[in-house]
Amino acid sequence: MRIVLTDPILDRFRDLLTGEGADGHEWEFLAGRPDGEVAERLRSADVLVASRMSVPMAEAARGLRLVHVTGAGVDRIPLHALAPGVTVCNTFHHGVSIAEHVVMAVLMLSRRVRRADALLRAGTWESVAVDPGVPLGDTLAGRTVGVVGLGEIGAAVVRAATALGMRARAVRRDPRAPLPEGVRMDRVDGDDGLPGLLEGSDVVVITVPLTPATTGLIGAAELARMRPDALLVNVARGPIVDEDALYAALAERRIGGAALDVWWSHPKDGGGACGYTRPFHRLDNVVMTPHHSGHTRSTFTGRAREIAANIARLAAGEPLTNVVRAGA
Repeated sequence: MRIVLTDPILDRFRDLLTGEGADGHEWEFLAGRPDGEVAERLRSADVLVASRMSVPMAEAARGLRLVHVTGAGVDRIPLHALAPGVTVCNTFHHGVSIAEHVVMAVLMLSRRVRRADALLRAGTWESVAVDPGVPLGDTLAGRTVGVVGLGEIGAAVVRAATALGMRARAVRRDPRAPLPEGVRMDRVDGDDGLPGLLEGSDVVVITVPLTPATTGLIGAAELARMRPDALLVNVARGPIVDEDALYAALAERRIGGAALDVWWSHPKDGGGACGYTRPFHRLDNVVMTPHHSGHTRSTFTGRAREIAANIARLAAGEPLTNVVRAGA
């Protein structure tokens, strides 16, 4: 089969993807190439391995059999433009990495790490030992984490948080579905339980996929339900949270802080380098990272192996795993 890969991160794992060149397939590694060039190469391709795809790419790839997304989200794949016979699969393996990032960011906010680091670098020693006006930090133990979505990421966040003594609650589409292995919850509600979760959580973690139903899920009214010292963590997609409403809540100190790993635009889509339009970078109650919470060797080793295994199944005519859209 002819396989085109455009994902720059998975490009680093060529040996795992190709079985060190022994898988018998013809691979083209086109990371960083213009969309027009990729579209031309897709005209004769069987498989695309990518994190994103343009409509012209989809329209050119009429003989494509499989689009294997290199992550969990398929919101950057134009499913409507793909030929009916194209199967779309995704992959995960990022839950533990993102959960560790969530814990790190929440602790940074709870212990005011950004401020302490900046002041000490500038020559100022600020601590409760020398200034009685400095607030004490908070531990995680005894606080409540509220997870919006209980898939791989949400479950991993709950495991990490409860291991540190936190209580956990969640909202999910089917509150009666069996809990993932090793997940201990105080409460699980359906989607209509979001107001209660926002009101009852010290830390709110967004992990749901971006869909028409989740776009703008957290707006001004939802942020107003959060406690004044509560923290919001978004490791899902930026547009799930209303940008203007979040900036106002943070700037006016109506919530305690936010850890943002995802944004409202992406440099690869021509949205500029920063991903936001409001000056979040001027706020000292925000931890900002460039959508890298899942970027660990463990994540991408697992993804490369799973994608290679799915391609082998396709070649052998066997059922694929993690099918998001089955080809007609």
